[in-house]
Amino acid sequence: MKTLEMRNVSVVRDGSRILDSVSLDLEEGESAAVLGRNGSGKTTLMKLIRGDVSPYYDEDDPAVMRIFGEENPNIFDLRNRIGVISMDLQLLFRGDTTVREMIASGFFGSLDVFRNMSVDEGMEKKVFSAAYAMGIDDILDRRVEGLSLGESRRALIARALVTNPETLVLDEPMTGLDVVMASKFRRMFDMLIGSRISIVMITHDLADIPEKVDRIVMIRDGKVFADGRKSDLLTSKMMTELYGEPIKVESDRGVYRMHIADA
Repeated sequence: MKTLEMRNVSVVRDGSRILDSVSLDLEEGESAAVLGRNGSGKTTLMKLIRGDVSPYYDEDDPAVMRIFGEENPNIFDLRNRIGVISMDLQLLFRGDTTVREMIASGFFGSLDVFRNMSVDEGMEKKVFSAAYAMGIDDILDRRVEGLSLGESRRALIARALVTNPETLVLDEPMTGLDVVMASKFRRMFDMLIGSRISIVMITHDLADIPEKVDRIVMIRDGKVFADGRKSDLLTSKMMTELYGEPIKVESDRGVYRMHIADA
């Protein structure tokens, strides 16, 4: 079964096509990194995968969109099977929310644990287990407002993992992290892939891409510009075409980096 199957899928907002006739498959257990300039449609693709936005259906332009083999999956089931980590999500939590509450909110797809929500003993154990896996079991009672960026990001990952998802969607997960912390997170994501969790990473920085992610999907102007292996696509030529500027790509022990080429 495929995690994702898209045929001729578009997303229209205010009369403009944010995604335009995209066809894309993601096999069960497969990981990929999605690259593209700001405004290319990367985040909209993430929202499609998560079920946060719906495809545009045109009778004269038929489209197919299946997630885990279903055309209209239950949104709550979907959010248990697909975890999401993004800087935007991190900023939505109130400052007085505790790390424990942030992680537990993953069970409900909410931004806190509210009065009408009940966290039972089994959930508490899973919260601790996820926190322990992320190395933050000793700060469960700390408030979000007092966390470092690295601690906040680990808490978000624990929140995403608490429902034992099959897939994690990472939207610019290294934003704001220093080079040392970013390297630690990259290794962490490699470990998660090794534990049979598939990852879809949306990024603009090649250095963010975990070593075990070998598939690259390039998005340009709302369309799939290229789709293939890392070694074939992460080249100076391809990145120059994607960004429309002269780009130099270098790699060292599985880590890729790019910079504007010298004139």
